[in-house]
Amino acid sequence: MASGDTAELSSLRSQLDELTTRVETVADRYRDTPDSAIATNLYAAERALVGARRHVDRALADLADQDR
Repeated sequence: MASGDTAELSSLRSQLDELTTRVETVADRYRDTPDSAIATNLYAAERALVGARRHVDRALADLADQDR
């Protein structure tokens, strides 16, 4: 069961990486514009995604520890 969960979490981690990059790309377009509040909100979303990725990484590490 853990191997299936590891695969699922690895896939989710990849998706979080992609989403983080996409959000950052859009935020960068608004950074130095009159709509910089959009960038501010998107950078906050980016930080949340990075935090989510860290938690997924920890869960993956915990699963790896179980397999030992």
